[in-house]
Amino acid sequence: MAQRGDLMTARADIRVLDATIRDGGLVNNFNFSDEFVNALYRTNVKAGVDYMEFGYKASKELFDVNKFGKWKFCDEADIRSIVGDNNSDMKIAVMADVGRCDYKNDILPKKDSVIDMIRVATYVHQMPAALEMIEDAKAKGYEVVCNIMAISTAKESDLDQALLMVAQSSADGIYIVDSYGSLYPEQIRAISDKYMEVADKYDKYIGMHAHNNQQLAFANTIEATARGVSYLDATMMSIGRSAGNCAMELLISFLKNPKYNIFPVLKFIEEHMLPLKQNGLVWGYDIPYLLTGRLNQHPSSAIDYMKQQRCDYTEFYTDLLEK
Repeated sequence: MAQRGDLMTARADIRVLDATIRDGGLVNNFNFSDEFVNALYRTNVKAGVDYMEFGYKASKELFDVNKFGKWKFCDEADIRSIVGDNNSDMKIAVMADVGRCDYKNDILPKKDSVIDMIRVATYVHQMPAALEMIEDAKAKGYEVVCNIMAISTAKESDLDQALLMVAQSSADGIYIVDSYGSLYPEQIRAISDKYMEVADKYDKYIGMHAHNNQQLAFANTIEATARGVSYLDATMMSIGRSAGNCAMELLISFLKNPKYNIFPVLKFIEEHMLPLKQNGLVWGYDIPYLLTGRLNQHPSSAIDYMKQQRCDYTEFYTDLLEK
């Protein structure tokens, strides 16, 4: 497929989604203060960000509400306490994991909710359940996307079938998700072309959600963009599970559309992200995350390793090789 766009012009189809609270919530069990979330909301509006993802619609039957902050569950009243009726151009998103939410009851009809987009997260083997969630959300009036996770570990034939199933559903868009941060730009180029071929045939848009285990989240995001991917996830100062995500400040700097403004982003980082670091919250690239990314493994073992403050990288690496 031909490259879309160039480094000098702005593409009108690009949309930026801030996933700071949702992916960053995996670092601190979603215990962000209302002040932090309020400031982030105002920052994203000022910066021209198109979507802000507040967190998950997780089931309170499955997850203990005493162990997580409110953004694990994203009750309507909690979102409205931040955004009111959201009298801005920015749209509100939440994520719903297959098997981890009571979507029929917890996702209200769109007419009763300030939420605009439901992001259904699924693995390839969960596609029938994901399709039910997609159709439920679409029938309720939402914009709906499907995030197919951990594609680096999926069989190509299974991924092809999953893509076709989503393409033939009511979903508006499909996301490429490098869950383990294991993919390289050349692979992202081929994957993006595969997704875009489906998108063009079935009139969908394609998004990119990258992880930074090998310090390639930004590179992979702009590689996907060059191939026609238009919905781009980023987080403030790259906060997110394990090695984090594509950094919002990098993405805003790269995009040439004058609607995006980096100044509010820098101010938010200065006033709110740096204090998180100074108070001991840990995220971002580190050797253990590199190793799980290199070996295409879930970062859970690296997360546990980091919590133990170990530095015996060679022993950790040989342990990973035996898995």
